Amino acid sequence: MENWSFLTNHARVLLCIARDPGVRLREIAVSLGLTERSAYGIVTDLTAAGYVIKEKDGRRNRYQIQAHLPLLEPGSREPAVGDVLAVLLGHRGERHTDRPGGGPAVTDGISKTAVKGGIVSGGS
Repeated sequence: MENWSFLTNHARVLLCIARDPGVRLREIAVSLGLTERSAYGIVTDLTAAGYVIKEKDGRRNRYQIQAHLPLLEPGSREPAVGDVLAVLLGHRGERHTDRPGGGPAVTDGISKTAVKGGIVSGGS
């Protein structure tokens, strides 16, 4: 039987970051069966596309997901990344429609900003 998944490796890495914003690349790679180089490349892609902000926290990185950004899916009605993560993480009831003003606040690595789109709380 062939190995396959409903989610791309990019989506799976994003879920790892949503569960633990301080996750290490090595942990991402091991948990998803990827090489560290692949995990690094995917995090770099997500950062370059603006879906993830990487910040130094001592010797480690902390990640912040920009939940308000729309998915880049052709033919979709562009749900926000946070809306999809909320469903995949089982946090459907935690979607917020209020959009607080001010600078970004972080709850388990998913940014809450005063922008278009839904805002979710991540974590496990």
